[in-house]
Amino acid sequence: MTTSENRPRGWVDDHIRRYLESNGEDGHIWNGVPTLLLTTTGRKSGRSYTTPLIYGRFGDSYVIVASKGGAPKHPDWYMNLSENPEVGVQVAADKFTARARTAGPDEKPEVWATMAEIWPEYDLYQTRTSRVIPVVILERLS
Repeated sequence: MTTSENRPRGWVDDHIRRYLESNGEDGHIWNGVPTLLLTTTGRKSGRSYTTPLIYGRFGDSYVIVASKGGAPKHPDWYMNLSENPEVGVQVAADKFTARARTAGPDEKPEVWATMAEIWPEYDLYQTRTSRVIPVVILERLS
């Protein structure tokens, strides 16, 4: 899920709280699109951080986009999983561990198109930044 600069951080915290308290019943669908909760380990702090993100599917894997609304820098969650790719994932009531990897150049166009169909703003976000927005594939471990 990408936040715009004019939205307070509190709405994200509220989304996470509702998602967790309802075991995904309240929060899995956000603004008409499916969301998951991604938990990464802080690369500096070692603490766990949970982020709600729009997701799609790529085969048996889940896909998320490190757009940060087209900001010039990657989101913290992406930087964290780049250093520690083992992450926690919750999709509705399904909780599991996954290995995160950035989609390679051969698979990214197809996966990007899938994600832009779910959330068309991703194409807009890419025009806002000179960085290449990564697409992350979450492969289930347990």
